[in-house]
Amino acid sequence: MKGSITQRSPGSYSIILDLGKDPATGKRRQKWHTFRGTKREAETECARLITEMGAGEYVEASKLTLGKWVDQWIEAGAPGRRRKKVSQRTLERYGQLLRTHIEPKLGNRLLQKLRAPDIDRLYADMAEAKLISPRTQHHVHTVLGACLATAHRKGLISANPMVRVEQVPAPESFDPDEETDEIGEGLTEIELATLIAGFKPSGIFPVVALAAASGARRNELLALRWSDLDADKKTLRIERALEQTKKFGIRIKPPKTKRGFRTIDLDDGTIAVLLRAKERHQRLCAGIPDVAEVDLSLIRLPDDALMFPALSVSFTTPRHPRNFSKDFAKQAKRLGFGKTRFHDLRGIHSTALLDAGIPVHTVAQRIGDDPAILLRNYTKRKRTKQADKKLSETITGLAAGFLGVG
Repeated sequence: MKGSITQRSPGSYSIILDLGKDPATGKRRQKWHTFRGTKREAETECARLITEMGAGEYVEASKLTLGKWVDQWIEAGAPGRRRKKVSQRTLERYGQLLRTHIEPKLGNRLLQKLRAPDIDRLYADMAEAKLISPRTQHHVHTVLGACLATAHRKGLISANPMVRVEQVPAPESFDPDEETDEIGEGLTEIELATLIAGFKPSGIFPVVALAAASGARRNELLALRWSDLDADKKTLRIERALEQTKKFGIRIKPPKTKRGFRTIDLDDGTIAVLLRAKERHQRLCAGIPDVAEVDLSLIRLPDDALMFPALSVSFTTPRHPRNFSKDFAKQAKRLGFGKTRFHDLRGIHSTALLDAGIPVHTVAQRIGDDPAILLRNYTKRKRTKQADKKLSETITGLAAGFLGVG
């Protein structure tokens, strides 16, 4: 396999690769590449192409842009190393990150011409502008890396430029001047008790109480059915979760991973809160006022009745997840906890268990998370000396069962 270069104009060369004769036709085969630069650079590029062809790594020249490849990758389901498609919600998030932060700057760049310095400059501009958090910058880096890795596997590019990127955004970076820490701050046991008590007049009190006592995710809680609760055994099964996407709207689906399927032990106080919520649903279903004394065991809810439905619609219609988080945020702000998100209850629960000496793998199994992710996300929370006490000592009746895990 040979090659040669011919100057076309100042600074422009044609690289001609001789592929030998075609066995079928007997005609000599050639591949032409246009190269702009010095003669020495053209000779280096010619040698590189010959080496790639000899090793079977040669990639045909293409006018495919990075933006067009992003569209193709998203349309194919964003397959990763395992060639598996991601969930619809994750797919939409990937598309949002790439189309918002990558395509405006690099979308028109030819995919095969994309180089590590181009990506380094983009990351530097993102960091300087401070329009998105360091964690989101790292998410952009991760998704772009997966997108380009797929292009490399499919033979669209000869080398993945992400390998040589130097300005990798740090996921744990935190700017103290920002208003919120994306990891989320913990609360002291007194603060958490005050927060939960403040929700008692609210219709979402049972969800808040269960979140604090179980560490379950918001979308897992909103997908719970009464059939998942075993009041006698004091257990709760997690078998499904809500997913909200632009394509399908709000739907119920299985947990994303096998870790998501689990059974959680609950304390007496939390069981009592849930049973009171169920009694309210039974009275609403039968049209019985609160003051009337009846045998509620005779009233059956629908088999697929949700624990925390959108009651204004039906017992089986899920709440809107994002609206629920907004409702929680508004009430938390009125109570003086403006920086506390609903998701923080999951982290507070996990940190309390770790502080109490519960093994990491046991806590991870309870909340349906990977042990490594648990440690990375929740042991870095800002804690005070007061917060190092067991939360169960102050919120008995709501989270006294924190330690009731196997």
